[in-house]
Amino acid sequence: MKGLMGKKMGMTQIWTNEGKMVPVTVVKAEPSYVVQIKTQDKDGYSAFQLGYGITEENDLNLSLKGHQKKLNDSASVHVSGFYEVRDYPENLQIGQQVGVSIFEAGQKISVRSISKGKGFQGVVKRYGFHGGRMTHGSRFHRTTGSVGAGTTPGNVIKGKKMPGKMGNEWTTVKNIEIIKIDPENKIMLLKGSIPGPQGREVFLYVK
Repeated sequence: MKGLMGKKMGMTQIWTNEGKMVPVTVVKAEPSYVVQIKTQDKDGYSAFQLGYGITEENDLNLSLKGHQKKLNDSASVHVSGFYEVRDYPENLQIGQQVGVSIFEAGQKISVRSISKGKGFQGVVKRYGFHGGRMTHGSRFHRTTGSVGAGTTPGNVIKGKKMPGKMGNEWTTVKNIEIIKIDPENKIMLLKGSIPGPQGREVFLYVK
């Protein structure tokens, strides 16, 4: 499994060599640094802990400074966030960079991020209910309708589709094609849309 943290910059469109217009999402993925190498004997599983988001040393508390001591000794950088990638296929060392070069154009990856928050919504927007007639005199337009279960059991069944919070939850979209990679500017162009608003952090990975 290979993975990399990035930031959603927005959407645009490009033209392919065949003359087709393709909508793409622009993701900027700064290099991540190997902070810790976890092993089966010591930690119970094997994984590489990567750090992202270059920051100043004064912005870190003492626990984060101590956790990054080996990274600072080898790469002289400080990071603000961490994530783990298990069973990374490459032989990485602490302080080594991981960038967009781990992927290639034409490859299909999965994208995981927190979706846009829509606030408290009704069943028409949240679940696509049709609602009632919009004619004059109708008292049933966009309301939920009957939710009871009669005398038996006499309560609302758990799991009923009801109004509530919509969005702002972890969402994964699979088989997103990489249209183009720009290693110099640390930019990736992904076909179509991905979860989250502009500026939201996204996790790109492939198993």
